Amino acid sequence: MAKLSADELIDAFKEMTLVELSDFVKKFEDEFDVEASAPVAVAAAAPGAPAPAEEEKTEFDVVLSAIGDKKIQVIKAVKAITNLGLADAKALVDGAPKTVLEGAKKEDADKAKAQLEEAGATVELK
Repeated sequence: MAKLSADELIDAFKEMTLVELSDFVKKFEDEFDVEASAPVAVAAAAPGAPAPAEEEKTEFDVVLSAIGDKKIQVIKAVKAITNLGLADAKALVDGAPKTVLEGAKKEDADKAKAQLEEAGATVELK
């Protein structure tokens, strides 16, 4: 049997389906008693293959980016959202950009964002 160059092998792999390539990898591992370290990378590189779905975030941080021109309303909103005292809420607002809530559920984060934006603040969800 004639030896194949690396380029010829790559061309042969390009013509294979993902199932055929997966079977080849399994046979290769069995034949040479090795384990492929990144079989997913081969599948991800295939043209037309769908991208892996990202995990849906379940926890969000509500970050006060800017307070706007209604500082008192923003302080009141922060106080209501966080249950902080007036002095602590004012300190948080004065220190913007600051995280108002950490690890909040999507609904709670959206609600807090809406309250802060209604008060005139600029808010980010991370």
